[in-house]
Amino acid sequence: MSIALYNWNETDQNIKTRIMRRSQSDIDAVTKLVRPIIEDVRDNGDEALIRYAKKFEGATVTNIKASVEEFERAEANLDEDLKAAIKKCAANVDKFHVEQMKRVEDRWMIEIEPGVWAGEQVSPIDSVGLYVPRGKGAFPSALYMLALPARIAGVPNISVITPPTSDGSIDDATLYTAKLCGIDNVYKCGGAQGIAALAYGTETVPKARKVLGPGSPYVAAAKRLLSDIMDAGMPAGPSEAIVLADGSADPDNTILDVLNEAEHGMDSGALLVTHDKDLAKYVQENMPSVIASLPEKHRDICAHVMGISETSYGGIILTNSLEESIAFSNEYAPEHLLLKTNDADNYLDQLKHAGEILIGEYTAFSLGNYGTGVNHVLPTGANAHTYSCTSVWDFLKRTSISKCDKQGFESLKDAVCTITDYENFPAHGEALRRRKV
Repeated sequence: MSIALYNWNETDQNIKTRIMRRSQSDIDAVTKLVRPIIEDVRDNGDEALIRYAKKFEGATVTNIKASVEEFERAEANLDEDLKAAIKKCAANVDKFHVEQMKRVEDRWMIEIEPGVWAGEQVSPIDSVGLYVPRGKGAFPSALYMLALPARIAGVPNISVITPPTSDGSIDDATLYTAKLCGIDNVYKCGGAQGIAALAYGTETVPKARKVLGPGSPYVAAAKRLLSDIMDAGMPAGPSEAIVLADGSADPDNTILDVLNEAEHGMDSGALLVTHDKDLAKYVQENMPSVIASLPEKHRDICAHVMGISETSYGGIILTNSLEESIAFSNEYAPEHLLLKTNDADNYLDQLKHAGEILIGEYTAFSLGNYGTGVNHVLPTGANAHTYSCTSVWDFLKRTSISKCDKQGFESLKDAVCTITDYENFPAHGEALRRRKV
């Protein structure tokens, strides 16, 4: 098993392009496959969802919406330790997002000039759909990361969609977490067909104004194709991470940190970025034995992600300096960034583009993924250049408000009329010149 190591300044441009583009090429490739699924759901509603559950999950689904009895059975079946763990981590996420909401002003206005006021009004989105993936396992953490800020923001209509298990049900942890978050509208549909159901609505699944949540290239492609029907939200595709380290980083911990994100799937991007040759060499030489110690499925995934292949997006990036490592990270704009350097806090101002930054040896990706309180639904595919981490703001919208009294009207009228005349909008100007005041 060989771990890919790229001396970045000497790396072939085609390889650089693949590493930087990561799974976006996979999303492009499945777009043609996704389009007919979307059209089928649009035209056939629930019947199409039931058919695709059988085709993709091997599940016979009779009731698309989870019943009260299913919620009760899930809570009774779930291990007490797991319930306690979900409660603990969800409580931290709840506390963090409640604090965010305290910083939101429902309405504000300032007097721009005498008689002229301007401001904003903040209100929740009417309806949102939350996508909770299932392909590689069950992910209750993704549910509380999405549902809690939506509820705290005050969204009145929240729907959760998630692929069914092979027996046509929803896994117990997902239903338990939904109830914990105050959500009772949970639907058994996933993939592109689930996104289409939220976009168009079906007999059972209500239409949503916005959809949020991570997913496969099929989910990402469906969001892209349906972005003119609904707000497709932040792009959240396959997982990706950078461990940015210097020689102070513990090398064995560093191997574990990189593999933490690599195990998400064959399409994951997991990179160690360092200028320290000794660290790079140690990780390259010793990572294979750590991968070999993993269970078979995860061993195969990590070996692929970290290996040398035209379809792998992981490896070790060796730069010439810490400054070059920071520049690489800013260009890559990772979903997750773990900073393990001397005086790490001093470099935060230089790290401009990342979904999240975790600082130091003790702040492992796993803690941020589940329980520090920050949200783990983050922009992928270099979208951290313009998108932010998921927060209550993803479930809120701002409306501009303004007001003029007679003094303000008279003060602004002549200046505005001059501009309307220049832009050749005579009715705009006459609305002011002829106004009865």
